[in-house]
Amino acid sequence: MDQQGGRAALNTPVLILDLDALNSNIAAMAAFAETAGLALRPHSKTHKCPDIARLQIRAGAVGQCCAKLGEAEALAEAGVTKGLLITSPVVSVPAIARLVDLNAKAEGLMVVVDHPVNARALQAAAEVAGQTLDVLIDIDPGLHRTGVTSSEAAEALWREIAGSAALRFKGVQFYCGAQQHIPAFEDRRQAIVELAEQARRVIAALKEAGAEVSMVTGGGTGTHRIDVELGLFTELQVGSYIFMDRQYGECALAAEGGAALFETALMIDARVISANTPGLVTIDAGLKAFATEAGAPPILSGAPKGAQYRFMGDEHGAVIYKDAEPAPQLGDLVTLVAPHCDPTVNLYEAYHVVQGDVLRDIWPIAGRGRSQ
Repeated sequence: MDQQGGRAALNTPVLILDLDALNSNIAAMAAFAETAGLALRPHSKTHKCPDIARLQIRAGAVGQCCAKLGEAEALAEAGVTKGLLITSPVVSVPAIARLVDLNAKAEGLMVVVDHPVNARALQAAAEVAGQTLDVLIDIDPGLHRTGVTSSEAAEALWREIAGSAALRFKGVQFYCGAQQHIPAFEDRRQAIVELAEQARRVIAALKEAGAEVSMVTGGGTGTHRIDVELGLFTELQVGSYIFMDRQYGECALAAEGGAALFETALMIDARVISANTPGLVTIDAGLKAFATEAGAPPILSGAPKGAQYRFMGDEHGAVIYKDAEPAPQLGDLVTLVAPHCDPTVNLYEAYHVVQGDVLRDIWPIAGRGRSQ
């Protein structure tokens, strides 16, 4: 594709992906995991894109995590079929039927379970299809979103799995999502170390009952340096490191600081569409252009130093700056950082992949909206 100056010619708002920063982030995390002796199974809920999944796998990832069945199907439809792990329980009758269908196509497909009733439903569907389905027990880290809440519950679930010829127990999942964005590294470390004891108790109980727990998957971008110190995980599920958003940019990712461990690769380009008020211009990126639960997007470029963004409705945002500063002009580009990358990506159909001002490619976001 390679269009010199192509970035400036794009219709806005548009999702921009800096190829050099993306490749740097992928390489940095791959090297980190390899040095730590851990497998890397990045979370595709962040990017939802087969092109990015392939880059991660070429860099050494063993597969991809998928938050939902639909995300796994989207990857498989594009040819990314090995090492997929669905990290949320698949419970409904039609969804289980789709899971069994995907299991016939995707080598090494795994899914988490947290309740014996679900395990029995998966067993029944796999038996009818003449399949074996690989499952992991999801452990609740205290958020009470999903996962078994006690060693006793985990052992009962394992016995259900072990008693079925159609299910194969692979290990456990332990993901501490609520702790990923604790700003101070030491505060985050203390929280994770305390929570890890729950996982240790569950794993010990499973082993005592006779289970072989060969796989412990979890961790995240915010805790990856802490996760490797625990001696608990066999693989990391990191996701947002490839993009970096405002939330992670405000976190110290290492003891010495470290938000700069990874570069900002994901951006939103918007354009000034009205410039009639001193100290304020309007751009064409509003509530529909960003996930909004994490606050306003930081301005990366295209506005005076210290300028701030304010939502002005579905389609519009304000860039507010001091009157004395050079004013952005009508038609100028303003580049912003996603407040929260995963749901922001879900608002767009494609990444426009750039190096500088050169438009290199357009990658479809195949998993967009695949939340079922």
